[in-house]
Amino acid sequence: MTSTVLNIADYQPQLDEKAARIQDLLSDFETPELEVFASPAEHYRMRAEFRVWHEGEELYYIMFDQHTREKYRVDKFPAASRLINDVMPMLLEAIKPIKTLRHKLFQVDFLSTLSGEILVSMLYHRQLDDEWTVAAKQLKQRLNDEGFKLNLIGRARKMKIVLDQDYVIEQLKVHDNALTYKQVENSFTQPNGEVAQKMLEWAVDCTQDSAGDLLELYCGNGNFSLALAPNFERVLATELAKPSVDSAQYNIAINNIENVQIIRMSAEDFTDAMAGKREFRRLKDQNVDLQSYNCNTIFVDPPRSGMDDGTCRMVQGYDNIMYISCNPETLRDNLAILTETHNITRFALFDQFPYTHHMEAGILLERK
Repeated sequence: MTSTVLNIADYQPQLDEKAARIQDLLSDFETPELEVFASPAEHYRMRAEFRVWHEGEELYYIMFDQHTREKYRVDKFPAASRLINDVMPMLLEAIKPIKTLRHKLFQVDFLSTLSGEILVSMLYHRQLDDEWTVAAKQLKQRLNDEGFKLNLIGRARKMKIVLDQDYVIEQLKVHDNALTYKQVENSFTQPNGEVAQKMLEWAVDCTQDSAGDLLELYCGNGNFSLALAPNFERVLATELAKPSVDSAQYNIAINNIENVQIIRMSAEDFTDAMAGKREFRRLKDQNVDLQSYNCNTIFVDPPRSGMDDGTCRMVQGYDNIMYISCNPETLRDNLAILTETHNITRFALFDQFPYTHHMEAGILLERK
């Protein structure tokens, strides 16, 4: 048995190092005291993917060393949720004796939840047939008979077989409020469920006494939109990826939230629409009157590349700016523009990715 080892004694020192590093990175700006939100020291990742190695009749998971690229066997993965660790060995044991399930299987992806649901995607270097589907249905039933809430997906080149759904339903607690989220396979979701809850609570606390409406760019599946909705009269949110927009619409409905509207549009296009540079039919089709919104607050959660200068200038037009960043270096670049007009009033570090160099930051800016 091989396990990737986490030295839990290293957790706090690595978090302290991140806190020092992000404060140093943003030392050119006046920042308030850093708020640090820790992760569980193990079983924090809701997603994991493994290659599958075939050795005679043996079948096991492998990963690759980031530095040497050498493969190593993985039977337990302490970084992943307990649910993933429970399913991992049972899945392979069930697959081993069934030729149609193991033949040319090269990867298994897991998407788990705090709510107890798990989605398993099995990837193949061959086309899948009816025999595979029958065997996969039996595999799914066998695992669910063991007490799991599990769905299966089979993937091959230009092929996807779903048994019975390609998503999980997550529940995240925001203070005393439980929110339901559809999380779709291969769509972005926060990887660390416990820290995701802390991020939502922090954002809610930062906007507790807000007035008017909220504009949100890069809203994903509505993760923050739904949590923040009670703090504002209305929320107008944009997202470009269609699966995320579809999930956001589902999440709005399932949580009975009536003051959130999602538009499928890039941040750059939305910037042009707000400036009146271009008209967009999709806004008319959805009866969105941008002039009717009284947005004093804007929420941005951009990709690693951060915001372009045009979007930064547009964002400066709002009294309050909440910025969630997965890349403090591009955050620093954006803050060089945003702090021309705004002061930083809250500053947070969220340890989404323990034991790695990655840092997630939260910044609240208020107009000078």
